[in-house]
Amino acid sequence: MVIPAPAVAGSGGSAPGSVGDVRRSNLALVLGRIADFPRGAHPSRAQLAAATGLTKASVSSLVLDLLDAGIIREIGFNPQGRGRPGVGLELNPGRAVMGMEINVDYISAAVVDLAGKVLVREVQERDNRNSVDGPVMAALAVLAARVRSAAGEHGVEVLGGGLAVPGLVDPAAARVLTAPNLGWAGVDLDLGALLPEAPLGVALFNEANAAALAELRHRPDGASDFLFVSGEVGVGGGLVIGSELFTGPGGHAGEVGHIVVDPDGARCSCGGTGCLETVAGQDAIFEAAGIGPVEHSRSAAMAKLLQALDARQPGALAAVERAGRCLGIALASTARVVNIASVVLGGHFAVLEPWLRSPLLESLQKYAPGRYAAGQVSVSAVGESGALLGAAGSVIRSLVEAPHKLLA
Repeated sequence: MVIPAPAVAGSGGSAPGSVGDVRRSNLALVLGRIADFPRGAHPSRAQLAAATGLTKASVSSLVLDLLDAGIIREIGFNPQGRGRPGVGLELNPGRAVMGMEINVDYISAAVVDLAGKVLVREVQERDNRNSVDGPVMAALAVLAARVRSAAGEHGVEVLGGGLAVPGLVDPAAARVLTAPNLGWAGVDLDLGALLPEAPLGVALFNEANAAALAELRHRPDGASDFLFVSGEVGVGGGLVIGSELFTGPGGHAGEVGHIVVDPDGARCSCGGTGCLETVAGQDAIFEAAGIGPVEHSRSAAMAKLLQALDARQPGALAAVERAGRCLGIALASTARVVNIASVVLGGHFAVLEPWLRSPLLESLQKYAPGRYAAGQVSVSAVGESGALLGAAGSVIRSLVEAPHKLLA
């Protein structure tokens, strides 16, 4: 996983702030360059000096700090043409972070190494609708401990983690402002209880935003501007512009699921009426297709819907067609406000894409002609692990940008 390195001052110029500030910046610069190398490539100290503009002596000193902190390790020799081969360096595979997710009908956790590889992942179905936060967090803590222990059996230490939830959040206060499908409003979370004694702690993220960040890092086409639409019980969105997540002044931009697509429609969990979520959310599609989510687990209900679609049952086809049409209305409205012409479908939208795509494109052409080309509507590259990978990847990026947090 390539993580952009922050722009900092090299040895050839001065930077504002103390000597300590400059050293911290240069630590991030060196670690960022190591992270930039593809898996299997091991830069030497000399190569890092050439890439960063720092002196070889400065790089050697910074590398020693990173080695002492356990963030990187030395590996073999790296031939450099003539002369003595250098010792290669890489992100330490024995250090990792954990991505966690609370959603309406499941909790999940995954240990991801510093290069972005998923080492251990576990999903546990659990009905969290209209829940109390305490028992949900307690169940997630048990799951996280189990996944952390499994990684520990292979010598992997978890440094910290990220938690994604389907709602508006205040990361600085570790507070869920509102998550209607969970029934949470103004809930303060004890994030530290999820990963006791982890030096980097646990950060809080919106689920769709986390998945959008994972998509940004893993898309094979390298797209830097797109709207990620997350289909779960609710519908979320993450807006990426210029390779950066755009969240707006309050951090809550991209709430595509609550664009009104049917003014005379059903009441939404957010308190509004006719939101996209009331038509294209997972429960809404199941209900319209005659599949009761109460009697089935999430995976069983989706399997039953897919069977009905394969059999071309009219109720199932009509439910998915309406969801695709209304999703197109919401995306057309978004296109009129934000100059984005690329859409990535995640969650159940990706699963249902073979049946959803045609009505979606027809709706886009009707309500926003010329704004979206058919080739600019694609499915997620990361699948169901998007929120986990995004939350974990954001923590890794934070570590790369501030490795001094792990220094003694």
